[in-house]
This record gives sequence, C-alpha cells and structure tokens, in this order.
Amino acid sequence: MGFDLACRACPRLAAFLDQVKIDHPDYHARPVAPFGDPQAQLLVVGLAPGMHGANATGRPFTGDYAGILLYRTLFDFGFASAPESISRDDGLTLNDCRITNAVKCLPPQNKPETAEIRTCNAFLAEELAALPTNAVVLALGTIAHNAVLRAQGLKAAAHRFGHAAEHDLPGGLKLLDSYHCSRYNTQTRRLTEAMFADVFRRARGLLETA
Repeated sequence: MGFDLACRACPRLAAFLDQVKIDHPDYHARPVAPFGDPQAQLLVVGLAPGMHGANATGRPFTGDYAGILLYRTLFDFGFASAPESISRDDGLTLNDCRITNAVKCLPPQNKPETAEIRTCNAFLAEELAALPTNAVVLALGTIAHNAVLRAQGLKAAAHRFGHAAEHDLPGGLKLLDSYHCSRYNTQTRRLTEAMFADVFRRARGLLETA
C-alpha cells in the first residue's frame, strides 16, 4: 500500500484540505509523509498534522508548538541531528528514529472521526510491519496508542493507555506510552519536560538492551 500523497479516501478531510489550500496557498495541505530513518528502531506515533505545523510544512511536528519539545528531546537522546525542526529543507536528520501520525491528514479542530482513523490505519499497519524485531513504538496520546493497537489487531481493553506504560506487541515490538506533547498538556503541567525525557530515556534503554 505505502504512503499516498494523493490520498483522498476520507471525503471530509479531503474537502477540508481543499479549503485550507485556498485559504493558505503556500501550505503543504496534503497528507503528511512519515519522516526519518526508514530502518529506525524507534517509531514515534502522533495524532495528526497540525494546521500551522505539519500541514503547513509537510514534515511531522514541524512548525507547531508540540514539535518544540519533541525535537529538543529527540536531540537530547541522540535521535536527531539538531534540537529544532524549522522546515523540510533545514537539513535536520533523525538517527534510528522515524515520526509518523495515526492520521496523515489535517482534521478540522484537530479531531479526526473514528472512521477516518480506521481508514488511515492501513498505512500505520504497514509502517509497523516494516519495523525490525525489538523495535520500540512510542505513542503520543490515547488516539495514537489505540491506533497502534488496532493496526496490530489487538483490543484496547487489554492494553490501557497510561503515561509511561509499556505493552508487549506481536513480533517482539514494545509499545511505550506518553501524554502528547501538546501546548495544552505542557502548559497545564500534565506533561513536564522531565516526564517526557523519562519516557525517551526508557525508550533508549529498551533499544540498548534489546
């Protein structure tokens, strides 16, 4: 199947992106491809592109508030070549890490519908299938967590989301949870920089001992 830049499988999202492109002609305003090392052992799964972030730049978590903490933390733990992601052509590279989203297109109000998450799940399933044995999947938030489980054919009830929770997946994969690094979560202190760093420290530890 593979990532499809021209995908219009979700009518609501396709129509919304058409309007966004009219309102912001210089925006990417299409499905946003995964970014990073194709052979990565760490896959970070977010929710969906942000309006003025990935939807504008065409790179996950680039140009929005959530990306500030994410890329700085990736850099601190050796997964990124720079602490800041500015644009698709800024030269930043990811080391043994890849970033994707549960939904590849910008949803209205950042809220994808259940049917849209399910439609896009085939892309995520293919990404998970391509991971090497003993890889770590880091889900940012409940929707990403549940999308990973669905892509693996697992029941959400058997693997409850919880910050810093760990779950065994088929094929030797490990699922690690974190609250999403959104502006709301960080400003309300639901997620602190220390908490986020601890999750990446654990991910690094799992990879080193695999």
